[in-house]
Amino acid sequence: MANPGYGKRAAAGQLPRRKNDFTHLPPREAAIAAYIDRLPDGTDISVKSLAKQLPYGQCALRTALNRIQRAGHLRRGRERLKTASGEFRWITRTWFTRTARDDEWWASFTRGDVPEPEQPPDPARTTRTRAHILLAALGRTTPALSLSSADCARLAPLVEEWFARGATEETLLAALTAGLPTPVHSPAALLHRRLTDKLPPPAPAPPAPRRRLECTECGVPGHPEALPGGVCRGCRGEHAPLHPRAPLPAAAVRARAAGIRAAMTLSAPERTPAPK
Repeated sequence: MANPGYGKRAAAGQLPRRKNDFTHLPPREAAIAAYIDRLPDGTDISVKSLAKQLPYGQCALRTALNRIQRAGHLRRGRERLKTASGEFRWITRTWFTRTARDDEWWASFTRGDVPEPEQPPDPARTTRTRAHILLAALGRTTPALSLSSADCARLAPLVEEWFARGATEETLLAALTAGLPTPVHSPAALLHRRLTDKLPPPAPAPPAPRRRLECTECGVPGHPEALPGGVCRGCRGEHAPLHPRAPLPAAAVRARAAGIRAAMTLSAPERTPAPK
């Protein structure tokens, strides 16, 4: 494992693991990518560490990682995080995704606007959610609030909204059970009213992560658009295009020429006759 805060980080939005995740890569790169994919977050995946675990030398691993990166599975960069003391610092990151991504996706990832993939619902678990369990257990501690299975199913979405807004189970139970009337004629109606009327305000949205990518060859930081495949223009052997300057208007040319002639006249030394 790497030092705390470093090492592999699984990128967001990955699809479930499949047998053909890396079949588009050469055999060596596919084997290395599959190995990295199964490593937990925080694992040191530097060339030196991988060479100790895999039957490849450091040069071969460096070449393979570059190819894995160009295929869209890996990016290197930094992320700005808040420490326990409240300060911010930049942490080195190596993001990996089994789902190959293009440069546009990685640019969105650095901005923090990549949505999580929607997982298909599991019919076998629809009655075993956290909200459903909390509602079903109410009758054990507060018999006046005993609910049927159908009542739990109808009220569960309201409880889920409380959880989505940051409420804890203790807070929710206190809101539902405090100051009950005697008797409780309709537990489901009472709970529906309390879940609706006492709904807390939405939790503040977490700040968008600040990330920046770096060239895998030289480590220079840059915008994702300037690092296609994770490599900067200089390491790709390209040069920045030259932008010709716009021509000066005629009046400006005459003014500059006059200024140059005046400067030459003022700075010219006085001529003295040569000695005979």
